Amino acid sequence: MNHSSSKRITPEDIKTHGLSEDEYKKVLEVLGGREPNMVELGIFSVMWSEHCSYKSSKKWLKTLPTTAPWVICGPGENAGVIDIGDGLAAIFKMESHNHPSFIEPYQGAATGVGGILRDVFTMGARPIANMNALRFGDPKHPKTKHLVSGVVAGISGYGNCVGVPTVGGEVNFHSSYNGNILVNAMTVGLAQQDKIFYSAAAGAGNPVVYVGSKTGRDGIHGATMASAEFDANSDEKRPTVQVGDPFTEKLLIEACMELMATDAIQSIQDMGAAGLTSSSFEMASKGGMGVELNMNAVPQREEGMTPYEMMLSESQERMLIILKPGKEDLARKIFEKWELDFAVIGHLTDTGRMVLKFNGETVCDLPIDPLAQASPEYDRPWLASTKLPVIAAGDVKNVPWRDALKTLMSCPDIASRRWVWEQYDHMVMTDTAQRPGGDAAVVRIHGSNRALAISTDCTPRYVKADPHEGGKQAVAETWRNITAVGARPLAITDNLNFGNPQKPEIMGQIVEAIQGIGDACIALDYPVISGNVSLYNETDGTPILPTPAIGGVGLLDNLDHMTTLAFKAEGEAILLVGEKEDAGWLGQSLYLREVCGEEKGAPPPVDLAHERKVGDFVRGLIHSGKVTACHDLSDGGLVVALTEMALAGKLGCRLENVAGHAALFGEDQGRYIVTVKASDAIAILQAMKDAGLPAKQIGAVGGSTIFLAGESVELDALRKLHEGWFPTYMATAS
Repeated sequence: MNHSSSKRITPEDIKTHGLSEDEYKKVLEVLGGREPNMVELGIFSVMWSEHCSYKSSKKWLKTLPTTAPWVICGPGENAGVIDIGDGLAAIFKMESHNHPSFIEPYQGAATGVGGILRDVFTMGARPIANMNALRFGDPKHPKTKHLVSGVVAGISGYGNCVGVPTVGGEVNFHSSYNGNILVNAMTVGLAQQDKIFYSAAAGAGNPVVYVGSKTGRDGIHGATMASAEFDANSDEKRPTVQVGDPFTEKLLIEACMELMATDAIQSIQDMGAAGLTSSSFEMASKGGMGVELNMNAVPQREEGMTPYEMMLSESQERMLIILKPGKEDLARKIFEKWELDFAVIGHLTDTGRMVLKFNGETVCDLPIDPLAQASPEYDRPWLASTKLPVIAAGDVKNVPWRDALKTLMSCPDIASRRWVWEQYDHMVMTDTAQRPGGDAAVVRIHGSNRALAISTDCTPRYVKADPHEGGKQAVAETWRNITAVGARPLAITDNLNFGNPQKPEIMGQIVEAIQGIGDACIALDYPVISGNVSLYNETDGTPILPTPAIGGVGLLDNLDHMTTLAFKAEGEAILLVGEKEDAGWLGQSLYLREVCGEEKGAPPPVDLAHERKVGDFVRGLIHSGKVTACHDLSDGGLVVALTEMALAGKLGCRLENVAGHAALFGEDQGRYIVTVKASDAIAILQAMKDAGLPAKQIGAVGGSTIFLAGESVELDALRKLHEGWFPTYMATAS
């Protein structure tokens, strides 16, 4: 091999490539004692980065439940696949673009959307919905407004242009995200079960084909940057942020779909993190193959690019395809028709090695399996979280309920997100059956009366207080949201966002949250089929709140059974289902934080058997046609949930059988509000009692106020507070 173009590797080179001394020793072992050249060092760097190898988390990820009769493909592919009947599969995944979005919010968020779209359509699925889970710093922080504006614009700019509806998500604020925001993007697609494409390469001699956009210098070392903490100089990392082009992505989707309709593809992979390196290595490793690439054949948009730059570039809108023999001309015509680059850049071999040639010389010769499969796996030391005391209701200040409700409805974490989702095209493709603002998004399966329900959720303050309970709650909340629209939850994808895993207390959060997620998935028969881990979300040593975001997908077999949270008619009975006798949990509640100014105590426990029993009953009741509205209880508790239903339906309510700040604002889990016709209430309550479920009537729909204990608040006043915060905040000069 020619090493003349590569200087001798120095300790500084090793450090700047994010490898530890021990990891570099392992590199030398893989190479049989010889030193790598710079191309090879760059390849090891990205393949063994936290972002690509999951070296701190894979020991624990392996414990998650990933199978069920309806799971076609679990973790390990570009996205997970579930059977939704009628010969169809739903394919979905959630991924992070946190570090890039902090440095360059528009492009960081836009390319996050583009990347997750490619993960889904590379498997043969046409994307039908995008979701997102966004976490920003304190609204008062000088950078927050700029980041919110840029991220929302990036998501809408890319999703709207590519023609896939953005149908829902989350937006939250907390000072822990001041120096490290979270941008988690999720895509759901549909495919025929007999037309799903996988990434394992096969067939020595088969051509390796590059399609899409040309390769530039943007995004080089993006995966390495995503595996490191930020500091005061993080803005200097702007060159590691990729630049997206949604119009090219749209062409790429259509060209890939057209090629997939033929019999030309043996395997296919998108070029995501670590670009050409990860895609080629993963495809070859999964298939037990070798690869030889001619780097001169890689389409380039910049002059004088080196093999190092080409292999590590994270330029967007690119795919790698292994074609069946003799299919090159067929494929070329399709991609040229769509005005996309098409280049045969190499072929598969049976050597098990990655060989790169440039200007007629070999510039890289690496064993694929040892590099791909021998990436470090750490069993990092971890500390169990300290259990916080349960906060008694009597120890929490009792603020008049009307004042507390006004404060909560206008606080950043509960205020309407209309300002955000009105920038997203949520109706493109005309199959959106439930718009943003409800418990879960609902998207019709085109040409049918069936639909998918999608939700993203996490309550980071719970996870910080008790990672195990918080992990359980994040899963249960998506399960509850999907149930509340009448759908049957089927599977989740996760996006585990944490700080530095080399700190035992942070590693403890990771371990216990994963254990909580696993417990909930088992109890709810709700497996994990894909996901992403984003670590080192810290700036100058300050970590984010632990944020294991969960994306759930469920199936609605009959859209006629879909319900919404809006109150429907005067006089209907309001039933509270699932509330236990000792209800009134104020620890870690938004009432405690926003009204009383305290963040303390144990979060509400999640009784998974209770969660399952209540949810299954409520779903059955919805399918019976007796439920007119349904909403799960979460942030802010009972009165906030009722107010959200009232605002959605433009109808007030009169409440009874509830009193005290703990009952009104506690965040106990496993609860729903349902409305039914007054004439059905007694029979439904009896059926719940017979099923062993706690349930009671707490009032009736009607009027133009929230009325309780002789006092009321006008809905119009609450609407102004609720819908006014976001536009006012974004319109105010920083």
